[in-house]
Amino acid sequence: MKQAIVFGGAGFIGSHLLRHLQADGGYDRLVSVDIGEPVLRVEGVEYRRGDIREPLPAELDGRYDELYNLAAVHRTPGHEPHEYYVTNVAGALEVCAFARRNGVKRVLFTSSIAVYGPGEDLKTESSPPEPTSDYGRSKLLAEDIHRQWLATEADAHLVVARPAVIFGKGERGNFTRLAGALRKGTFVYPGRRDTIKCCGYVGEMVRSMQFAMGLGERELLYNFCFPHAYTIEEICQTFVRVAGYKPPRGLIPLAAMNVAALPFEVANRAGVSNPISRERILKLVRSTRVEPEALLRRGFTFRNDLEGALRDWQGESRNNILV
Repeated sequence: MKQAIVFGGAGFIGSHLLRHLQADGGYDRLVSVDIGEPVLRVEGVEYRRGDIREPLPAELDGRYDELYNLAAVHRTPGHEPHEYYVTNVAGALEVCAFARRNGVKRVLFTSSIAVYGPGEDLKTESSPPEPTSDYGRSKLLAEDIHRQWLATEADAHLVVARPAVIFGKGERGNFTRLAGALRKGTFVYPGRRDTIKCCGYVGEMVRSMQFAMGLGERELLYNFCFPHAYTIEEICQTFVRVAGYKPPRGLIPLAAMNVAALPFEVANRAGVSNPISRERILKLVRSTRVEPEALLRRGFTFRNDLEGALRDWQGESRNNILV
């Protein structure tokens, strides 16, 4: 029987991970450490309040066979530059100190494909990191901190997962907003239809995490997304097919979108907060194209494609509304 601790266990992926580990039946104790309430509360999990930006309380100390570090500031744009480093970098130092203090030998850290930077070219695990955002840079630094922990620990194992856009029940992010806009009939293609947005289903993501941990490799780095590189048009068509939502209303040229964003940026500077900016628009039209080469080479099999995953998500939702 095993004991595991999940930092960031109250978040979207963390909640699904704990549900998956609980269903596995091989754990006699699961501990979640987070600053917020769980997105999906899992029966039998010990929920503890903890902030990785501060020294972790001694009452968390104990014997853990596995440690999962999912805690992060991730929305981009959306935070001041220093916030990414305070949480993602300083937090990594605190979590690794916790692992060292408690003799944890198996650690999984969730990084991000943001370490590669955007681009049309295909990225694999062997591609050089070229982050262009503070989020991506902070995640790359945090990867190195975890590797430094590994270098000082005999008989230890480290898995670094770099997920693309992850969706599913409780996500409240890109896919949920897209689903809402399609449902209302207000979505238009931003700038182009062929932007590649590699993505993955949260159920497959947590399966990949347990699969990677079970391999027992000293160090494993892997990308996570569906093997097929879906375009925004393919994603929208799949939502329409699965949920019966309205198709996009057309396409707005990038130049027109940038002009329309200017008043919102002025409002932001004046203290009227809103999510619209040229930076966010640019993110919409830049492709993120990665491949889960390391997982596929090791024999991981995906149970769903995009359509199957959306149907699975729909089955967990009420009234055909994907949230």
